[in-house]
Amino acid sequence: MSGTVKEAPRAVAAPSRSALAQSVRDSLIVSKRNLIRMRRIPEMVIFGLFQPIMFVVLFSYVFGGSMNIGGSTDPGIYREFLMAGIFAQTVTFATAGAGAGIAEDMHKGLIDRFRSLPIARGAVLTGRTLADLAQTLLTLMVLAVVALLVGWRAHTSILEVLAGFGLLLLLGYAFTWIGALIGLSVRTPEAATSGGLVWLFPVTFVSNAFVDPGRMSNWLQTVADWNPFSATVQAARELFGNPGVTHSDAWPMQHPAWASLIWSVLIIAVFRTLAVRKYRRAAG
Repeated sequence: MSGTVKEAPRAVAAPSRSALAQSVRDSLIVSKRNLIRMRRIPEMVIFGLFQPIMFVVLFSYVFGGSMNIGGSTDPGIYREFLMAGIFAQTVTFATAGAGAGIAEDMHKGLIDRFRSLPIARGAVLTGRTLADLAQTLLTLMVLAVVALLVGWRAHTSILEVLAGFGLLLLLGYAFTWIGALIGLSVRTPEAATSGGLVWLFPVTFVSNAFVDPGRMSNWLQTVADWNPFSATVQAARELFGNPGVTHSDAWPMQHPAWASLIWSVLIIAVFRTLAVRKYRRAAG
């Protein structure tokens, strides 16, 4: 009697987790690790608040009376003109901290430990930059309170104000990727801190953050007009309803919100690619 042999059912392979989902999950885990570290070392956050507060006080009360904004030397007008620049400076100066943190992780051999874990390579850097973004958000919130105390006010809707702060945070996040690349390219955290600051001073001061670029020489005004930092500052001023001075026909100054968004996305795309490639070579 011949019988039919039933074929054993084939095991259905479990669907593999998508690379994107794993990368997001790993990035959030690394970000949580860095946030826990910040909570255990609160002086990292506290000292990070001192510099922007100092800039607010110094520029508002020491230089405010001597600045001419739109034909007025009223310190109150200058304070409203100033704050978008201080906000932008604060989020971009977080770059130095991001670079120093990554350089310290490499110096201590933490990169080698991450290599032994089954995590996405880019997650280490993404998690670090997201944690720095969270710290920047906290600093920005405290700074906004200080700004209100010295007389700064927003004169637009809450959605426009949130959009202004959103563009500021996006620029800050973009610049942290520059800091990440610097941190991976130097040997010590001290060098990363110096390297993260030395290029930021011309970027922030050759701009419309603290003075009217119309008073600069022609070539310097052109640099300021096309500076990504200037576009974000101008966009924030418009979204906050604060006084802003521009005599330029340059496209970024005529469409600052779009220019800020394009610049930030472009910086993230370029420097994230370079930083992740550098990280893979360093961990290889």
